[in-house]
Amino acid sequence: MAALQEAPGAQGADQEGSAQEGSQGEVSSFDEDQIEAARKIFAGPIAFLKSAPKLEHLPNPAVPEVAFAGRSNVGKSSLINGLTSRNTLARTSNTPGRTQELNFFDVGEPLKFRLVDMPGYGFAKAPKDMQRQWRYLINDYLRGRDVLKRTLVLIDSRHGIKEVDNEILDMLDAAAVSYRIVLTKTDKIKATELAEVRARTEAEARKRPAAHPDILATSSEKGMGLAELRAAVLEAVG
Repeated sequence: MAALQEAPGAQGADQEGSAQEGSQGEVSSFDEDQIEAARKIFAGPIAFLKSAPKLEHLPNPAVPEVAFAGRSNVGKSSLINGLTSRNTLARTSNTPGRTQELNFFDVGEPLKFRLVDMPGYGFAKAPKDMQRQWRYLINDYLRGRDVLKRTLVLIDSRHGIKEVDNEILDMLDAAAVSYRIVLTKTDKIKATELAEVRARTEAEARKRPAAHPDILATSSEKGMGLAELRAAVLEAVG
């Protein structure tokens, strides 16, 4: 396992906004104490644990887990790096579909919970057998992992929910796996467009039995919404 490390510049990890104000100037659903508690946790030790290409390689289910799911090229690895204030914790690539395994990251010393970077779905150029393998791995993990407290489903704010996203949302609903939708790349669109896609996404979430009713809007590049996302992770693991 990689050595535990302190986040570089972690003392400034909450520079993305005040404790009361979320991305795009919206009022945060978390109070100052929740924002600060989450900042302290994510400013502490975080380390890569292992990659699991198959279920038999999963780590022991000793602590709560929060998983990150999303289409290929949705900005999942960049968001995890921004969330943890570490530029290279999760591998990023210009090639969609690079993440082909479940990647686990230990948070806290002593260990408090784990983050799970899941393979991106919906990459049309990947070989069909690889797409099938990814789908089975994702489905089996989400359905069968008892310590999984919440899945964060990342949606590109420029495109909103696509059919391939609906497929995983349907699966999560059917399996009664709690999830929360997180909009990414919100710095790439105008505030009026973001308001529209957020309203549409919230309306969709309200129809789904396993979805958290509140949508989070984030930008890993600009740091918007990351304080709220940290608080949401901490809330999920209890």
